Amino acid sequence: MIALSLAEIATVVGGQMHDIPDPSVQVAAPVVRDSREVEPGGLFVAFVGERVDGHDFAPAVIEAGAAAVLASRPVGVPAIVVDDVQAALGALARHVVRRLGATLVALTGSAGKTSTKDLIAQVLQRKAPTVWTPGSLNNEIGLPLTALGATEETRFLVLEMGARGIGHIRYLAGLTPPRIGLVLNVGTAHIGEFGGREQIALAKGELVESLPSKDEGGVAVLNADDPLVRAMASRTPAKVVLFGESDEADVRAENVRLTVSGQPAFSLHTPSGCSDVTMRLYGEHHVSNALAAAAVAHELGMSAEEIATALSEAGTLSRWRMEVTERPDGVTVVNDAYNANPESMRAALRTLVAMGKGRRTWAVLGKMAELGDEALAEHDAVGRLAVRLNVSKLVAVGGREASWLQLGAYNEGSWGEESVHVSDAQAAVDLLRSELRPGDVVLVKASRSVGLESVAQALLETGAEGEVAAR
Repeated sequence: MIALSLAEIATVVGGQMHDIPDPSVQVAAPVVRDSREVEPGGLFVAFVGERVDGHDFAPAVIEAGAAAVLASRPVGVPAIVVDDVQAALGALARHVVRRLGATLVALTGSAGKTSTKDLIAQVLQRKAPTVWTPGSLNNEIGLPLTALGATEETRFLVLEMGARGIGHIRYLAGLTPPRIGLVLNVGTAHIGEFGGREQIALAKGELVESLPSKDEGGVAVLNADDPLVRAMASRTPAKVVLFGESDEADVRAENVRLTVSGQPAFSLHTPSGCSDVTMRLYGEHHVSNALAAAAVAHELGMSAEEIATALSEAGTLSRWRMEVTERPDGVTVVNDAYNANPESMRAALRTLVAMGKGRRTWAVLGKMAELGDEALAEHDAVGRLAVRLNVSKLVAVGGREASWLQLGAYNEGSWGEESVHVSDAQAAVDLLRSELRPGDVVLVKASRSVGLESVAQALLETGAEGEVAAR
């Protein structure tokens, strides 16, 4: 982060210094909450969790070189003690962001946030030093930690914002006020917690409400193909830029198609020109993500040619999101097990079918969490879609929700061995090990809590006769 003395940090967060012999000591290394990530000259944030109390690691992090601990009680080593560690972390992030000369880009949406954030980061870093959210650390702890990773050289700060209720994004935007706000879509992720898509739209729209006015440089980047997102134009004082496949989009895609391997290609059109894109990522759903990234980059001064080149060369930065690996025996494993909701599940199934033309396709699917009263209908619909898309075999993994997936497939006409329900990940691995043939394509996807990445990992270990090359 930018260099601050311990005395300055204490003032910013409203804390008291304890056991600090020299308040002028500078903190310039990263601010972390994991004691294993401490670097000399850094700051360790001691959170109290359900199983672990960060304060217990205070002596070890100081011994490892940390300048001090941000804590809620004295710990016998250099510390800044505050009433609320989370609030103090947010206050520190807000202070650092205000001092930065960087443009802050924030994005939210029901699906595709992390993939789009990774695309934006890879495009913008070609123009200037860029810091972005690692993985999907998009909450009230992960977001300020990311912001504090920026330095004096940082020119673009790209922050993913998640929400599980009304007011969450407003809070995050208050910690790190963006100049450019991007809303991808309004889907059914976490619908059980929000109570409906209209409530989700209300929450996601808090981002564009937080933007500065058009005269102050604020820009709201909105999905022209999603009516609930497009309607957010009336909720922001910022300039509105639309992206999508709609003719009315300022940044749009034409001639969208998939390569034989399932990678999207299209013609990118921006207000300043057009250029062709062929992506390394898999699935047509990445077209919308790419257009969102292109709209942000265009607003920041990049040409259509520069953007198209960057998008064509961009890869996957975050684990378990459409990771495509081919085993030496020709089996292709698609690990998309980080998370799942109805929209991303449908997109993944369509990608599987596109990749598997002329090959046997396997969909190894598990529970989609936090769907509330919609859970039965949504799982049933995904099972039915697998049959309609002619997926060779559906393997539903887990308990009640998985049985709904398999039942949907059965009711859609999968009466033979095209679908099966197994109890757990190990049962899925045993089935696949016995039945996979060279050339098969296997998709693994479920909500994070299911842990289906273990299935993909086991399949890769099974096929590892020598080096396994990831594409």
